[in-house]
Amino acid sequence: MPHLTVQIREETLDGSTEPKLIRALTDAVAAVVGEWARAVAVVELFGVPEHRWGTGGVPGEAPAPVITLAMREGGLTHPQIPDAPARLIESLTEAAVAVLGEAVRKHVTVLIVGVPAGRSGVGGDVV
Repeated sequence: MPHLTVQIREETLDGSTEPKLIRALTDAVAAVVGEWARAVAVVELFGVPEHRWGTGGVPGEAPAPVITLAMREGGLTHPQIPDAPARLIESLTEAAVAVLGEAVRKHVTVLIVGVPAGRSGVGGDVV
């Protein structure tokens, strides 16, 4: 199950941005790993107040989203999805830019976390 968390400046989340960002990020993952991911993708948006956000030791000027995608490691190394991490980074960046505007491109950070087999579970069962 792909799980995305997004840390972004609170001021960016205005009620209309959230559904667009959730859909765009879900679409981005499904476009790379397959349509199966759409139904199980989880997206969480966390707003950080402007005065609690900074880059390089100074308060940030752009929304500068940090997108973390955690999913089973096998999905990142599957032979049917060549270069999955690089493709996911590109796809998720493009999704953020499509919703937030070109000005954020150079600030978008994407982290891909591969969860080894046996280190995740659903409903109390290890998967």
